[in-house]
Order: sequence, then structure tokens, then C-alpha cells
Amino acid sequence: MAHEDLHLNLRNLTLDDYSELQALMDDVYDDIGGAWPKDTIKTLVEQFPDGQVCIEESGKLVAVALTVCVKYERFSNPHAYDDLILRNEKIWHNPNGDSLYGLDVFIHPEYRGYRLGRRLYEARKELCRSMNLRAILAGGRIPNYFKYAEQYTPEEYIQRVDRKEIYDPILSFQLSNDFQVTRLMHKYLPEDEKSLGYATLLEWRNILYLPPTSVLDVKKTQVRMGAVQWQMREFTSVEEVLKQVEYFVDALSDYKSDFALFPEFFNAPLMGLTDQMDQTRAIRFLAGFTEQFRNEMSDMAVSYNINIITGSMPLIEDDRVYNVSYLCHRDGRVDEQRKIHITPHERRDWVIEGGHEFNVFETDAGRVAILICYDIEFPELGRIAAEKEVDIICVPFWTDTKNGYLRVRHCAQARAIENECYVVITGSVGNLPKVENLDVQYAQSSVFSPSDFAFPHDAVMAETTPNTEMIMFSDMDLDKLKLVRNEGSVTNLLDRRVDLYQIKTRETSVS
Repeated sequence: MAHEDLHLNLRNLTLDDYSELQALMDDVYDDIGGAWPKDTIKTLVEQFPDGQVCIEESGKLVAVALTVCVKYERFSNPHAYDDLILRNEKIWHNPNGDSLYGLDVFIHPEYRGYRLGRRLYEARKELCRSMNLRAILAGGRIPNYFKYAEQYTPEEYIQRVDRKEIYDPILSFQLSNDFQVTRLMHKYLPEDEKSLGYATLLEWRNILYLPPTSVLDVKKTQVRMGAVQWQMREFTSVEEVLKQVEYFVDALSDYKSDFALFPEFFNAPLMGLTDQMDQTRAIRFLAGFTEQFRNEMSDMAVSYNINIITGSMPLIEDDRVYNVSYLCHRDGRVDEQRKIHITPHERRDWVIEGGHEFNVFETDAGRVAILICYDIEFPELGRIAAEKEVDIICVPFWTDTKNGYLRVRHCAQARAIENECYVVITGSVGNLPKVENLDVQYAQSSVFSPSDFAFPHDAVMAETTPNTEMIMFSDMDLDKLKLVRNEGSVTNLLDRRVDLYQIKTRETSVS
């Protein structure tokens, strides 16, 4: 039949379909007993109607998928097909189960080649997601094994099917639909002579599954990121700077933002209050205000119910200067991230040293890493963050020229694509003629996403007007990250050749 002549309809099975279903099962399963009795199908339809799916073509039943709910812990371990069968050939359905179990999928022989099985499997996956179930399990026959039993063990046969050296009508199909073989089961269906009684235990994992928990403990999957493109201006006091900070925090909070991100060294104008002839003394003078900024911005995070990433500020510890960013959680906690890689300018003029720990922070709105400016230009840190399942990388930066800014921007976009996460960059604009080495700024703050169909076509979710003070918002869907990492057009993280390369870190340097 030509494709243009098909009139396919995907729907739930009803008991009225039984006569056609019986004929179809008798035809497809003539070697293992044929159709289920009508009472069996009746019970399935009554107990779990959403799990029984069929495809009809011009009113004729041509494909069916039968499904029940089970407990994962029970059926993710070795079992037999008979473990699903109760007395009088009733099939076990557990309404309190946390997983689906695929009983049967059968296609009319004349309609094979139209990918109807894939449609049924996609319907099962959507059902699994919509019910927030853990996985789809299935016992898979290997009906071509009898042809190779003298050459290969069942394990070797499965490996060769996986490598597409051998075709198996059931296992090859399951593997092509993202199922993984987790076990080899013996005597699963003893009457299955073609499989010699063997079967594979197959699993498709629902990456969006959320275990049952208190409503208050549920973490956000829809996150609003707010960022400040900060205008450098002359300030006469710390209080004046903090007043401007609070103005932006208040504005971002009014728009229900989960985060407020500030640029690197946003409070540098205060260096203009001291002698500029000695740059080392000037940066240490600025560091004298860091504790006050951290404490007051932490208070703002609680008061305005928003997580604040404080850009960065100089910190003196053991008479050494570091460039540090604070994550002020809205529950009152404060985490810190020190800049790891120090630019020649920071090292030469301010004698700043690099930090020795790199962290990924758990927040109420995703897992967050902070890479301060130059750090984003080192891909190793982004990959370490990805291995810790980071959702959002925040990059407070300061650049004076457009080429410096473009280094940050292009590297940030690369980190978003290669690590399949969101990356937010924000910087400062304007001029500071009275502050040595900080007299000009260039910035265009932006939010970058992975590059795939679920995201903007250019992988840019939001960006500001260049060199203009403003705030920026972007809504991020963290579930999309789970999908792209597992089911994207490309899967960068899954496809890494860890047999050839990997990133090694000192145990004491990464927490």
C-alpha cells in the first residue's frame, strides 16, 4: 500500500476491538500460543485503559501495544513472563506501580515497514512521562537466536545485535527505540523455542521522573534568570553603591526572578576614593568593603526572596588578594567561588592570586556554577561542572574592549553547547576616568542555551543592548536540559570518548 493511501489513527483500545485483535494476535503469535482470551483483554481495558493503545487504518486494526503498571524494584530484577499472569489468565496490573511494563506489541504483517511500532513506543513514552513513572520495562524475546545458538552464547548474540552485525526483529527494534539491555533472563518464556527460552530485560528510563516528595521540597524546573548590565559611575560612598544595588535587586524581584546576577568588580568605582598611584594599595582598599557588600547583599536576598550572585569583589585572606563571587541564597546561606584563572593584568597590577576550589552549588532553582570572566575561557572548568550535572553557569565579567568581550562571549556559547547547559554572562558599561586601569568598559550581556530544536535557532535566549545600563531576563526550562542530554540531535556529554580522554582533578581542588 502506498503511503499516500494510508489513513492511520492512534487511539486507545476498546473491548469492541477484540475480534480483530484476536485474529491479529493469532497471526503474529502463532508460534507461542496466539491471542489472549477475551476476559484477559477486558480486564486490561477496564483496569488500565490508557495503557492499551492501537492503530487503525481506515477502521481496520493493524497494530496494538498492551501495557500494565508494575513496581520497578520487582520487575527490574530477573523474572518470568508467568510472573505477570494471575489465575484465569488475568494479567497483573498494579495501580500503585511506579513503572510501565510492555507486555506485547504486534503489527499486522502487511503494515510492517511503516514504523507503526515506533508510534506505539512513542505513545508509551508519553504515557510514562505524563504519569511521572520511573521507567518502561519489558522482557524481550530474541527470536532469531536459534539460528546462531551453535555459534554464540546468548550474551555474544546480544552484543552482535547491538553492533548491528546480526538483525533480530525484536531486539534490534527495541535498541533502536532507546531501550537498554539490563539483564539476560533464563526461562522467561519456555515455550518460545526460537529464543530457546532466553529473553532480554529491557529498560527505557524516564529522565523527567520526580520521586514522590513533599510539595515544599519540589525543586523548580522553570527558572527565571535576571541579570544587571551595570553602569560604571562615580560614587562617593559605599552606601551609595549599595543603594543602586538594592534598586536593581528590587526591580528583578518585582518580576519574580529567581536569580540576580551582577558583573565582575561592579563596585570598582569605590577605588576612586583612594590614591590611584599605587594600584596594589587601591585594590586592597576596595577589598576593605567586601564583607559589608557580602552581608548586605545576603540580607537583600532574604528580604527580596531572590538568589543573588554578587558579581565579584577582591578579598584579602592571609595577606593575599583573591577575586571572589558570592552566591547569596534566599534562605540565608552564602557560598563563595574564587576566580581560578587570573589575567595578566590582575596578576601584574593588583597581585591577585587564583583560587584552589571549584564548586557547583545546589540552589532551589537548579545547580549553579560561577566562572568569573577569564575562567569561562578554559573549557576544563565547564566540563567539570557538567560532570556535576550543572544546569546554569553564571559568568560575571569585566572587559574594556570589544575583542575582549567577544572572547568571553564566544567561549560562553561554546560551554553552553558542549556541556548542554545554560550560560549567562553579564558585564559593566560606561567609563571610570578617575580609576586607573578601569577607565573604559564594553559589554553586551547574554543568555546562551544548547543548540538544538528545543531552544532558539541561534542558541541565544536573551541579550541586552550593548553598552547600555539595563536589566535582562530569561526563562529557563531545566527539563529541556535533561531531554537534550539524553535524546537530543547530538548528545555531547553521552558521546564523550572517556576511553581515550578524561579530565583529572586533584582531590583537594574540587568540591
